Amino acid sequence: MSIFKDILNKLLGKDKPAATTTATTAGTPPAAGTPTSAGAPAGTAPTAGTGAAPAGNVQGTAGSPAGAQSAPLSGVDVEAIMDRMAQQSGQTLNWRTSIVDTMKALGIDSSLEHRKELARELHYTGDMNDSAAMNVWLHKRLMQELAANGGKLPKELS
Repeated sequence: MSIFKDILNKLLGKDKPAATTTATTAGTPPAAGTPTSAGAPAGTAPTAGTGAAPAGNVQGTAGSPAGAQSAPLSGVDVEAIMDRMAQQSGQTLNWRTSIVDTMKALGIDSSLEHRKELARELHYTGDMNDSAAMNVWLHKRLMQELAANGGKLPKELS
């Protein structure tokens, strides 16, 4: 899973893996028509509106990792969620200015390698060895992407 998609899932409260179908007998798939833990009969594909989406469905338009066309955060108050998560972390985190603190508040690995991976996902073209410049760009770009995906953020962050 991409780091950006992981961020979206955390903000949507979907940070737990999806339930899988349950078998009636160990190693035997449920019979056709038998409800699964997702609520759909076994052997049927999820349909629109079920909440199930194919992996990687966050991809958007124009080279963006998650274009505004899908708006997965439509109506989500990102500011309130981030404030709550930062407070619950038990650390002093400034998610409004720091990509590292943003990732920590979300419970996402904030290591340099993960930040570099996020930078690649968000199409960073600068020097990844200049972590200070990359971090500033990453934070600004992440906030822009969250706003572009329908997230509610203060004007100074989007």
